Amino acid sequence: MPRVFVYGTLRAGEVNDLNRAAERHGIEPPTLLGTGSVAGRLHDFGTYPGLVLDPVAGPVFGDIYDIPETLLPVLDEIEEVYPGQATLFIRESRVVKLNGVATDCLLYPVAESAVAGLARIDSGDWVAYRQARDTSAAAA
Repeated sequence: MPRVFVYGTLRAGEVNDLNRAAERHGIEPPTLLGTGSVAGRLHDFGTYPGLVLDPVAGPVFGDIYDIPETLLPVLDEIEEVYPGQATLFIRESRVVKLNGVATDCLLYPVAESAVAGLARIDSGDWVAYRQARDTSAAAA
């Protein structure tokens, strides 16, 4: 069973919620293992974040799941990752911390060049950032 680290719209309650994606496709639900972190920088693309992996940067927070193999193509489709094509996101395996313990996870980062000029999410937490940003925008 693949293990994935999701840091943006695939998190629970977000627009591409991993659980709802599995349900829509009639796939067994993923198993939440807990909150994790990876060294990197999170950037605001507007409706979603992008993660640039950076071993000297602060933590980026997300959720770690064990998922059925059949859910991987669904995630690739959501992230628009297609074999043999250059895309914004790529799927790769990295070591992520789960409750302080290193574990290998699949994740979907972006290249450094993709975030030029975009706001950095200093907290490393997309959900908290998006909620605060949307609340501020609604109040304005």
